[in-house]
Amino acid sequence: MTEFLDDIRAEGVWLPAWLASAIIFAAVTSVTLFAHRILFRLLTRLVESKDLFWRSLVSRLKRVVRLAMLVAGLSFGATVAPLTDMQSATVRHILLIFFIVLVAWMARIVKHIWMTVYLRRFKLDAEDNLLARKHVTQTRIMERVADLLIVVVAISACMMTFDAVRQYGVSLLASAGVAGIVVGLALQPVLKNLFAGIQLAITQPIRIDDALLVEGEWGRVEEITSTYVVVQLWDWRRMILPLSYFIENPFQNWTRESSALIGTVMIYLDYSVPVAAIRKKVEEIAQGSKLWDRHVVNIAVTDFREAVMEIRILVSASNSGRTFDLRCEVREKLIDFIQREYPASLPRMRAVMSEPPARDRREAAE
Repeated sequence: MTEFLDDIRAEGVWLPAWLASAIIFAAVTSVTLFAHRILFRLLTRLVESKDLFWRSLVSRLKRVVRLAMLVAGLSFGATVAPLTDMQSATVRHILLIFFIVLVAWMARIVKHIWMTVYLRRFKLDAEDNLLARKHVTQTRIMERVADLLIVVVAISACMMTFDAVRQYGVSLLASAGVAGIVVGLALQPVLKNLFAGIQLAITQPIRIDDALLVEGEWGRVEEITSTYVVVQLWDWRRMILPLSYFIENPFQNWTRESSALIGTVMIYLDYSVPVAAIRKKVEEIAQGSKLWDRHVVNIAVTDFREAVMEIRILVSASNSGRTFDLRCEVREKLIDFIQREYPASLPRMRAVMSEPPARDRREAAE
């Protein structure tokens, strides 16, 4: 390109510097766009027979790579264009910052595509979704941590392109101890939740879609962000808790090892009710229900009280939602059975009327 401009000047043709620069930039842009089109045609053909990750990668990176190639081409054009040293350095510096931002953008796209394709293998709506909840939770937490790291690295790389930052880098490094203490104290809640998120991703005391009993409320883990957890309660309210809460406070996780649960139904009946009939009826209700998983059905008299006896009924289902519905079904059908067959066995208050003395009877008769 430089030889071409020298030939023009040798032949006596004079071009203003701005016009020559514009011609160079236009030529570089045209060549870059043409090269980009040819490159992605070849890449599209190459990945036609590949898996979903590579096809998505080529499709989603097309526009970003085009911008990156334009930035690289314009940087080359700024080098050969008839610009002053200051102008050329300024243009190339700006283009370098844009290139760093585009690389960070591409890294986020690659990360997002990989995690999306990876999570397609796991279904949260499956009957036993323990494995799915484990991988989805780990992936989403690590995705947010990766996003934060990409942003931090990109900002750091952009700052390092300035001479002032490089010049005072040693001084900043020497004072990093004091500055780190000050920043650590100021950002203690943020850092606390950040490290709690990493710990949650590794140890996984909770996962996406886990059934929890927390703060006296029952709900499911709807979302885990880098700083807080959203628990959807049974009545559609949302409870927002910091990540550190699940590291520092006790709570109940009903689906920690398996999505299946045993539901409990407590009923209080008169001592006259035949327990064998209740046991037979409960087994009949469980076997006729589509919610029962055919694993656990148990009836036991667990306590005697002054006026009633306590009967505990256990039934199991494949997940917490089905367990709750099964408990309700057992209650409804069992109380209907008792009302029809043994109505006298329902709890009631008894009063014993004693005969009044003979003198009181004579006075009442008079």
